[in-house]
Formats: sequence, C-alpha cells, structure tokens
Amino acid sequence: MFNKKKNNDKEENIMNPENSSENAAENAENTDATIKETEQAPELSVEEKLQAEVQQLNDKYLRLYAEFDNYKRRTQKERVELLQTAGKDVIVSLLPVLDDFDRALKAMETAADVAPVKEGILLVSTKLKNTLSQKGLKDVESINQPFDTDFHEAITNIPAPTEDLKGKVIDEVEKGYTLNDNVIRFAKVVVGA
Repeated sequence: MFNKKKNNDKEENIMNPENSSENAAENAENTDATIKETEQAPELSVEEKLQAEVQQLNDKYLRLYAEFDNYKRRTQKERVELLQTAGKDVIVSLLPVLDDFDRALKAMETAADVAPVKEGILLVSTKLKNTLSQKGLKDVESINQPFDTDFHEAITNIPAPTEDLKGKVIDEVEKGYTLNDNVIRFAKVVVGA
C-alpha cells in the first residue's frame, strides 16, 4: 500500500519531467510521512508483501498487454489502408494510356488508311510499356536462353533443331514478367530436348 504511493509518485515524475522539480519538496514530505506511517504501522507479513508485489506485477502486465493490443490494432488498420491505396499510383499513371486507347479507337472508326492507325497503336503500346517499366516491371528474356525454373514454366519439350539448343528455350507461348526483380508471372516456354 505504501510502496504503491511511492511508485505512483515516481511514475508521475517520469511521465511528466516538468513537474519533477516542483514536486521534489512535496515528494520529500510524502517520503517522510510514509516513513513515519511505516514506523507506526505494524510490520506487513510476508504474504501481504508478496500479494502487493503480485498486484503490482499484474498491473504492469495488464498495461503492457493493453499497449500491445493497441499497437496490433493500429498496425492492422495501417495495413488495410495501405492495401486499399497500394495500386493507386499505378492506376493514376495508367490513365493517360487509357485516354490514348480511347482516342485510338475513335480514330479507327473514321480512318480510311490503316497505316496511321497502326502507328498510333504502336505509340500507345510503347507508352504503356514505358509507364509499367518506370514502376519496376520488366519482361523476362526467354528465347535462346537456358531453361531456368526460377523464371520459366515449361509447357512442353520438343526435339531441338540443333545441338546447341538442347536445354534451351526454343519458343515462348506467354511472356514472363518481374516486378522489382521478383517474378510475378513465369514465362510459359517450349524447351528443346
């Protein structure tokens, strides 16, 4: 009981350092009063001391548990917010490409010559690839490369046309991609046997 008062005074000084100098005299008076009360009060039994210590430790545990629970909730909320807005910058950067595709489709409706439409589609495709590469997307080089299970997924094996193509990728059915050097889609390839 008396120890709790001392600890509360110490906690207040730790939590509010501005009051430490102001409360120094008051704490000294409280300490003197506590000593006098201790001298006058009967000696606490070992069991009572242990119960007080258990109560104190239990209080610390509950405070720590509450702080940790608040931390978990806060980080979970931040994670949900991050997931909801993670793709926002990619989508915003792709909007001009979407606008270009809309203009290309509108131009195709009235176009008499195919060459300018083809050139416009190639420009939009290049713009899309450049935008995605700025965000860290790279395509996996596969043709004539040694088959690597870290980047390729073999669809089938065919007899190699030449000896130097054995164990190498002969054809690419679907392109593979990496995002910031992490594979996000394996290249589907045909391997020479």
